[in-house]
Amino acid sequence: MFSKFRQRSRELEHLDKGDYTPEEYEGCIVELQRVNRWLGDASALRDSLLQEIEDLGMQSFSVIDVGAGSGELLRLLAEWARKTDRSAQLVGVELNSRSARAIIEESAVFPSISAARGDAFRLPFRDDQFDFAICSLFTHHFKDDKVVAILRELSRVAIRGIFVIDLHRHPVAYWFYTTVGRWFLHNRLIREDGALSILRSFAPGELAELARRADLKDIKVERHFPYRLVLAASPPNGA
Repeated sequence: MFSKFRQRSRELEHLDKGDYTPEEYEGCIVELQRVNRWLGDASALRDSLLQEIEDLGMQSFSVIDVGAGSGELLRLLAEWARKTDRSAQLVGVELNSRSARAIIEESAVFPSISAARGDAFRLPFRDDQFDFAICSLFTHHFKDDKVVAILRELSRVAIRGIFVIDLHRHPVAYWFYTTVGRWFLHNRLIREDGALSILRSFAPGELAELARRADLKDIKVERHFPYRLVLAASPPNGA
């Protein structure tokens, strides 16, 4: 069993292959939001990006979230900015038109949030347009060379820092998801893709090496409960 964790799986998930119905996709989005709340993506963002903004004493900031889904993390940022009396410019990028619309529809109470359709490999923004670039549970969908390309594109548009949250490829995480997790998960895409996502994800050293290949600096990869990795790095010519 442990041999499957020695390196990243190359098997494609349903979401990557597109072999699902519109109803399954809608159910996946709803259930995925709930899973992410349980499993700490919001907490990981608070302990990384939000802490960085506080440490720098920034009263205004801009963030691009690539592969933003329905914009859940953007809303967390907008709410935090509002509560701490900060000004924020927050942009979610999605290749999927439904998700790009959902960012706007579900974020109506936060005028600081906007959305754009775009390709993670060719973001439709100028160099250094944002303070920070983030992505969450996104990079594991791609082969290593594509991850490097995404990291380089994030570093192109962000002048201060990059934060990448993704899964930690670990036997215990896989066991928990495929046993206890099945009591609570009903959507086929979540049940099957979630387990495969863990096998497609990273060990800490692997993620750090991809950041080095992308020429990032000040690279740090930290484990975050439960079985999340957070890559924090600076662009090569950042502020």
